[in-house]
Amino acid sequence: MPTLTIAKSTAKSKAKSVARLARRDQLVLEHLSLVKSIALRVRGNLPLRVEVDDLVHAGILGLFDAATKYDSGKQVVFSSYAKHRIKGAILDSLRQLDWASRDIRRRHKEVEAASNDLTAALERAPTDEELAEKLGLTLERWRSVKLDLQNVGLISASSRRDEANDLPAPDFPSAPETQPDSLCARQEMRSFLGVAMKELPERYQRVVFLYYSKEMTMREIAGIMGINESRVSQIHKSALDRMALALQANGITSSQVF
Repeated sequence: MPTLTIAKSTAKSKAKSVARLARRDQLVLEHLSLVKSIALRVRGNLPLRVEVDDLVHAGILGLFDAATKYDSGKQVVFSSYAKHRIKGAILDSLRQLDWASRDIRRRHKEVEAASNDLTAALERAPTDEELAEKLGLTLERWRSVKLDLQNVGLISASSRRDEANDLPAPDFPSAPETQPDSLCARQEMRSFLGVAMKELPERYQRVVFLYYSKEMTMREIAGIMGINESRVSQIHKSALDRMALALQANGITSSQVF
């Protein structure tokens, strides 16, 4: 009898496992189009050399992760839950590819600040020589940095020639994200995110702050907090899940606003 009981228990366990896998695969198949749409939105802000297919591949892995961990008992719509996992997986893949290293992005911020200061002081676009001096670089080094920034898409490769610097800067249509309604929506979203973040444990808040505001790596955060990198990753994922649920409680179910 004990042997028969164990056999029945094993059979039931296998049946449940098969059912879970079938449900997971069904969710994945039903939401593949969601991966493509998120990948295309993310791709719109990246350099041309980043392939959509690579983003889709990473997003599908995120979709599988979402389908595996989804708990229908929590009464959260799967598509809303999956969007965060998909986008997170895509962004993680970009960080791993390091399409624009943190050093280059920091350099871009320095260049942008120097350019803005000089433009305000000179009332015209600065020359390469003026920018190089402001940044404390030789002209040759500045041109090398400028080329690096152009290659990763952080500054335009179609900058004006030096002899045209006495002309007023050309006007371009503002990007959609700089439109007043978009800025207002993002400001409102930041407010909601602030509320959601306050509901997190202090350690979770610290991980989110260091990762997104200070642009620190998981390894750097682990060193600061005295825990291993894997634990930081777990806290990060858990924090995002909790914040997503808090946002959904406020009626925010779309990842497009992030």
